[in-house]
Amino acid sequence: VQLQASGGGLVQPGGSLTLSCASSGFTLDDYAVGWFRQAPGKGREWVSCDSSRDTYYADSVKGRFTISRDNAKNMVYLQMNSLKPEDTAVYYCAARYDVTGTLRIHQYEYPEWGQGTQVTVSS
Repeated sequence: VQLQASGGGLVQPGGSLTLSCASSGFTLDDYAVGWFRQAPGKGREWVSCDSSRDTYYADSVKGRFTISRDNAKNMVYLQMNSLKPEDTAVYYCAARYDVTGTLRIHQYEYPEWGQGTQVTVSS
């Protein structure tokens, strides 16, 4: 089981960026997927979850970020719009075998993790 996040970079405030997470070694259809982020000097925080039945967002990104998946391609995406300097962080994708559709927001609920991708929002 492998996850690999990509798509990070430097973007100006108000800009957009799309992160991708490629999965391999398992069938994404039966997995809940999540995005987390860790800003410098802070703990890792939950950003979004696609439970395979519904999508959920942290209040800080609601209305600006959109999580989506393409099960046929084993890909998960995080579209980020109206980016703010406080969105600067290393972003991680994570996955968990789960067919219940339950919202998962804690790191310990995800056994599979990809490496992070840096997102910097700065002018």
